[in-house]
Amino acid sequence: MIIAGFGFRATATLDSLRNALAATGEAQINAIATPSDKAQSQILQDMAAALSVPVIEIEPPAMHDAETATKSAKVQEKRGTGSVAEACALVAAGPDATLKGPRTISNDRLATCAIAYGAHT
Repeated sequence: MIIAGFGFRATATLDSLRNALAATGEAQINAIATPSDKAQSQILQDMAAALSVPVIEIEPPAMHDAETATKSAKVQEKRGTGSVAEACALVAAGPDATLKGPRTISNDRLATCAIAYGAHT
């Protein structure tokens, strides 16, 4: 299973999400993962619909133990993880999931995306 984890600001647009995903170089994903408090945002729902994939809601405490490649002190303080996108992708992909690499940042710097590979279905 290939999961695209997203972190994004309230001012992000659908283009922000598209750009962050495109920057990962991953052509095919099976699902989108994001924190539960952002999962119902219109832009995320629009992104999922455009890609015909489900949204996996990640409860914030589940992100705390994810071993992220990115270690943002600001995000760690606010969210309890070094990268929201990376943590969501890893948690959604399941045990023994691996990151493709560090999260990517949209050109407008309003969204991040990380890809995780796992056997979770």
